[in-house]
Amino acid sequence: MAHRLHRPQAGRDATAPALAALPIRRHMQDGMQNFAQMVGRQGLAMAIEPSATFSEPIVAALKERILSWHYPPEHRLTEDGLCREFGVSRSPVREALQILATNGFVRRMDNRGYAVRQVRVSELEELYDVRLALELFAVEKLAASGASADRLNELAQNWQAVHRQRPPDVEELARLDALFHEGLAALAGNALLLQQLQAINERLLVFRTIDFAKPNRFENTCVQHLAILDRIIAADVAGARTALQRNVEDGRNIVGNSIKEALARAYASG
Repeated sequence: MAHRLHRPQAGRDATAPALAALPIRRHMQDGMQNFAQMVGRQGLAMAIEPSATFSEPIVAALKERILSWHYPPEHRLTEDGLCREFGVSRSPVREALQILATNGFVRRMDNRGYAVRQVRVSELEELYDVRLALELFAVEKLAASGASADRLNELAQNWQAVHRQRPPDVEELARLDALFHEGLAALAGNALLLQQLQAINERLLVFRTIDFAKPNRFENTCVQHLAILDRIIAADVAGARTALQRNVEDGRNIVGNSIKEALARAYASG
């Protein structure tokens, strides 16, 4: 499963920082970044972190291309080609490819090259299964345990502001959507759950972006997010679960079409 590249800072608790209000209207981009820090958006370190500084930007660049479907499935990556592109020797390129292979982004081919490994429809369905299970646990815990009403109200105010003033960029909407769900996981107080959800969301970002380009998706998402928060604040466990499931399933229902659009994007960019 994919994980975030940056390393957790020493002594930082992923669930400890408070959830302050986002400055949605005046500084949307800054607000999104600040909110990410407030919910502890660190993610898990990759299974093997690059030891040489030369390999780190190569890993980051290739990973971003794979996650955004710049590369189609089975796109071939060679050491020679990447050495020329990045202007480095074989050592950092080889290390970068090994890190990506260890973390499931590429696979080693018999002829010593590497092939990009994109998620298949069945894997995407499984990601949604796990995501839904994690998030249902989180909202049930929040509704049952009486989470801080102040923090939940801040989230509600944030999404009311987003609803009134829609951000123009669909990728920004997709990231704000992911941060909302990760914010609930952070409030639930389970750091491992939050980390796993962040890893899943990383793989789903491109599909969220495609989803937000659809008619009515923005409106429906805002209404659904506010409904989730309303049921949690009301300590309605069943209602919170139902509202959360409706929101997640709306995205899941277009998985097949999203994969097709991602493939079209990948082949067009190639």
